[in-house]
Amino acid sequence: MEARNLLRFLVLFLSIALVLIFTWVHLPSTPPNPTELLDCTTNSPWCTSKNRFQPKQPNLLKKSPKPTRRHNHASDKPHHPLDPLTIQEINELRSILTSHALFKSSSYALHSIELEEPEKPLVLKWKKGDPLLPRKATVVARVDGKSHVLTVHLGTREVTIHETSSHSGYPTMTIEDMTAATLAPLANADFNRTIIQRGVDLTDLACLPISTGWYGESEETRRLIKVQCYSTKGTANFYMRPIEGLTVLVDLDTKQVVEISDKGKSIPIPKSANTDYRYSAQELHQVINLFNPISIEQPKGPSFTIEDEHLVKWANWEFHLKPDARAGVIVSRAKVRDPDTGELRNVMYKGFTSELFVPYMDPTDAWYFKTYMDAGEYGFGLQAMALDPLNDCPRNAYYMDGVFVAADGTPYVRSNMICVFEKYSGDIGWRHSESPITGMEIREARPKVTLVVRMAASVANYDYIVDWEFQTDGLIRIKVGLSGILMVKGTTYDNINQIPNQENLYGTLLSENVIGVIHDHYITFYLDMDIDGSDNSFVNVNIKKQQTSPGESPRRSYLKAIRNVAKTEKDAQIKLKLYDPSEFHVINPSKKTRVGNQVGYKVVPGGTAASMLDLDDPPQKRGAFTNNQIWVTPYNQSEQWAGGLFVYQSQGEDTLATWSERDRPIENKDIVLWYTLGFHHIPCQEDFPIMPTVSSSFDLKPVNFFESNPILRIPPNLEKDLPVCKPADSV
Repeated sequence: MEARNLLRFLVLFLSIALVLIFTWVHLPSTPPNPTELLDCTTNSPWCTSKNRFQPKQPNLLKKSPKPTRRHNHASDKPHHPLDPLTIQEINELRSILTSHALFKSSSYALHSIELEEPEKPLVLKWKKGDPLLPRKATVVARVDGKSHVLTVHLGTREVTIHETSSHSGYPTMTIEDMTAATLAPLANADFNRTIIQRGVDLTDLACLPISTGWYGESEETRRLIKVQCYSTKGTANFYMRPIEGLTVLVDLDTKQVVEISDKGKSIPIPKSANTDYRYSAQELHQVINLFNPISIEQPKGPSFTIEDEHLVKWANWEFHLKPDARAGVIVSRAKVRDPDTGELRNVMYKGFTSELFVPYMDPTDAWYFKTYMDAGEYGFGLQAMALDPLNDCPRNAYYMDGVFVAADGTPYVRSNMICVFEKYSGDIGWRHSESPITGMEIREARPKVTLVVRMAASVANYDYIVDWEFQTDGLIRIKVGLSGILMVKGTTYDNINQIPNQENLYGTLLSENVIGVIHDHYITFYLDMDIDGSDNSFVNVNIKKQQTSPGESPRRSYLKAIRNVAKTEKDAQIKLKLYDPSEFHVINPSKKTRVGNQVGYKVVPGGTAASMLDLDDPPQKRGAFTNNQIWVTPYNQSEQWAGGLFVYQSQGEDTLATWSERDRPIENKDIVLWYTLGFHHIPCQEDFPIMPTVSSSFDLKPVNFFESNPILRIPPNLEKDLPVCKPADSV
């Protein structure tokens, strides 16, 4: 009995210690002192602006939002059919569920509670001032070891249970799942002995929950997770101090240790020297000041408004914006104003990050299973942390909170999860200077100002920065930045001179005893394009070399654009090819410009790394949505998650690739475009101990959508129109 009590005390003590460690690790670095930035506030005598150009549509520029928005959300109410569930609604849902017969069991967990969006035609017809459409929620729950999907009608309190047995896999893990998994090994005496034998004090331990993927029938009957641990001694950057080769298999439902594997006893734990990345941990004499403080100032406030908490209006754009536990950010009902007619025209019904696939390229025992699908396994939005003002987002940013749900149904707020800001980085919207040989003295240029919606997710070691950037010329740029900390492997080697020629490190030696393992990142986006309406077509505009006929021209060859309208899904499965180039258009075949061109948008590829894994490799079966860079499917409200609804330990039979094999008609239909950004990452020493951000993006660009350049008539910047700022500390 005394031994059992001692063990309980030890587990409690370590749990508290881990919480304190993780709190310490996630303390923000010291940000720049706001007084070091230019003082250019509305009331500042050091900032002046004369004759500032006023937009023609002042109705879009109502009261400017405050730079930071914080409140308890208890009084929030939905105003739009796509608004996320409020705290009041979540509490009502919890009441409905706990009174339902399914939840009479004491063993249940709510893995997600999200708005069940109304049918698309109803949303398209709805206008502000109309009665709000019935509010429903989709609930994913685990009860007595079984997964359930339910629809709950908030108005009638009706609960509908849906069939889910046709596919493998489990729901997205809850935060409670992840926390419990990292604590479970501490209740195992064999694990504790192993840690001590490896020279690590139990109070210096930090562990991570690592999804297992799927590798055969032995993993089908239980919800499993693997746990690997690190030493926090001497650094906040414990990721650089792996206890290599030690892997604990844990049953997520019972919280029991299933198996302990330790194949790295001879591998030392890397030293903590030079691993801490926090500003507060740097020696004062090592701090490098490379530039003077810089900040964008808007004495009249931002040029955008956010109405009813979620409707963003800026320049010629309007769209609905909300946080999401799985996707992170969802942009809906994106419309752009036509400069000739003044009409708001539909561009995109809905866009979001559908799934991420991150396979590591090390087939050894402690690494082969590291093939993460961050949205479906961990929740991309659940891993979004509060943004750091002045560093994650500029001073002129507006912040939006997320409201999520704990496993017991209790709502909680993720503050400052999204920021919205105007960006000007000296880019040019358009320009032309006339050559002196014409005798015409013309020099015309226009500045490019854009609106950015940003979220940053910290999925354990890696940080993903996702930007949706809206331009006044109608272009939408979707950019993903990769930063954070590498997942590294311990090694006995201190220098590459020690490595035998034939040995495969599966990566790069970054520091003494530290290998950065090669890996890929794939981010797949769901883009429900509605170009001037829902019925659209996908056109592959192939660029082909044409030969001239003998005597036709001094030229022997030229390029010709050949338009191919996709009839079915397989026609629109696109692998990008450098020497067989195409443009990829989504057009409205029933809407034409003045001169007869079909209006449309095109996807401009970027981040074009492609998966090179075997198609029958288990990770690639699950990540088959990366087999092509572009897919087009008919709109289906149940097909939104590229890796399937239940991704965790799935076998890959419910993915975008599976749906697309049905080869359904897509010509002049309501269609969804899918695009995958890809990165190959061979780590280098500059990635140690924390990675400079590497970014890539793709564009959704108007193509014959407008009658002419939509920003032709915007005015240039003039000195008299701009604020004049002085350093605050000089007065």
